[in-house]
Formats: sequence, C-alpha cells, structure tokens
Amino acid sequence: IGLTLFHFVGEVLGTSTGLIVSNPNFVKKVVFPLEILPAAGVGAAAFHMLISLALVLLSVAIFGHGLHAGVLWLPVILLPLLLLCLGLSWFFSALGVFLRDIGQLMQFIVLAIMFASAVFYSALKIPAQAWVYMRFNPVLLANELARDAVLWQRPLNQTHLLYLYVVGLGACYVGHLAFRRMKPAFADVL
Repeated sequence: IGLTLFHFVGEVLGTSTGLIVSNPNFVKKVVFPLEILPAAGVGAAAFHMLISLALVLLSVAIFGHGLHAGVLWLPVILLPLLLLCLGLSWFFSALGVFLRDIGQLMQFIVLAIMFASAVFYSALKIPAQAWVYMRFNPVLLANELARDAVLWQRPLNQTHLLYLYVVGLGACYVGHLAFRRMKPAFADVL
C-alpha cells in the first residue's frame, strides 16, 4: 500500500516539471487552458495508482486476512493526496518552464520522499527525535492511514486525516495560484 501511494506521488513529481515545456504549441499557437496539462498528468498517475491499488486489495483479499469495511475509508484518505499532487503538479510544471534543470533535482527529491515516507517500514519504528519532523510529511501520514484502514483494522487517526485535508487543500490552492501568476510569461520564455 505504501509503495502504491509513493509511486503515485513520485510519478506526478517526476513528470510535472516537463509538462508545459514539452507542449510549446499549446502555449504559443493555440488558445488552450494550460491548467489542464498538469491535471491530466495527475489523472494518468491516479489511474495507474488505482490499478496498483486494485491489485493490492486483491492480494489482501486472497492471501491476507480478507477485506473488511475499513477499505471504504480509502477514497477519503486518497482525496487529500490527490489534491496535494494536483497542487504540486501545477507549481512544478510552471516552475519547470523557468528552471529547466529542476527535472534532475526532482529525481533526488522523489528518492528522499521515499525514505521519509515510511514506505518499507512502519511509522512506529521511527525514532522519537525524527518523528518530531517526519510527522508533518503528508505522504507518510497517508501511508499510515491507508495501512490502518486496509491491513490492520485500526480506527483512523482523525487528527492526521484533518491535517492531510488542510495540507492537500492548501497545496492545491497555492499551486494553482502560482501557476496562474507564472502563466502569462510562458510564451515569452518558450
């Protein structure tokens, strides 16, 4: 489950920096709402995530303890992650027009997110000194909430869920605002 959610975030971050740059005709020659390009990238990554998630749920149903009502919390957990990725995609796709080399930096950032998001280990194994900082990582919290809902049949931590929604909505708003502010200069730079 953790790897599925991480791959979604990693795919969005990895592809977003080149979305506007790789489609200069949409910027220069056609009147086109450019906000759709990052949203389409997030949609494609979400489709891949849903396929992976279906395979994970099938594996849990067959080889695990079976599926239970906690699985119904998955859309509630995934929505803020989707909003977070949409905002990040808008921001980094706009930034990628001006800073072309950010794509190479994004590979390092995605790798750092993987190790900081408790993909291969439980958040319970994080030392208290590191938890002080890592508890603000929304991908880590989404991983733990999804694991609690699907695998461990634990009640969801409502504080973590509320934090995910605040961060997701905030990132979506700020990312769209930054995209709109940088958009008028796209044609001149390309």
